[in-house]
Amino acid sequence: MANHYPGPPPEQPPGRPGQNPYAAPESGGPADAGYGYPQGGRPGDPGYGYPQAAPPPPAFGPGAPPPPPAGFPAPQPQAAGTALSLGDIAVSGDMIMTPVGAMPLRGAVWTATDMSRTEERMPAHAVVLAIIFFFFCLLGLLFLLMKERTTTGFVQVTVSSGGRHHSTMIPVQSREQVMFVLNQVNFARSLSV
Repeated sequence: MANHYPGPPPEQPPGRPGQNPYAAPESGGPADAGYGYPQGGRPGDPGYGYPQAAPPPPAFGPGAPPPPPAGFPAPQPQAAGTALSLGDIAVSGDMIMTPVGAMPLRGAVWTATDMSRTEERMPAHAVVLAIIFFFFCLLGLLFLLMKERTTTGFVQVTVSSGGRHHSTMIPVQSREQVMFVLNQVNFARSLSV
């Protein structure tokens, strides 16, 4: 039972019977496509373990980057070293880049004005459900308590530094987006100290 294998006995590799399959070939050169060599079989051929250029990511499909979460603006391409981007204002290193020119980051004055409005109204499906369930039981009137909130408008971001001034309007569709922009302005203020 000492030489018992769980499956059929291993096949004998070509060569002399009893020869070690892991020994170097008789020619004295390296073995072709053995363990430790790339799949090409020779040390200069590409194979596993060698760096190669990655294929470009597909625009759509299973390998594509995920879309931005609902309610948040799509990420804009940023220059290398950009700390943050607010509309057409970008903070990079110790400079603020705007369409009117570069401004020094140190001592910049940032202002954010919430120019959005949130409306609260009763959705149409709540009225329909209240009428339908009113005839079955009086609890249908509770559907009239349903409310729907919609936010529209802009957040105005203004920066002044080095004798220059620039203002941009960032569209928002939810209260979360308003808070996101205001938090980014607060981060920009902390960088300007």
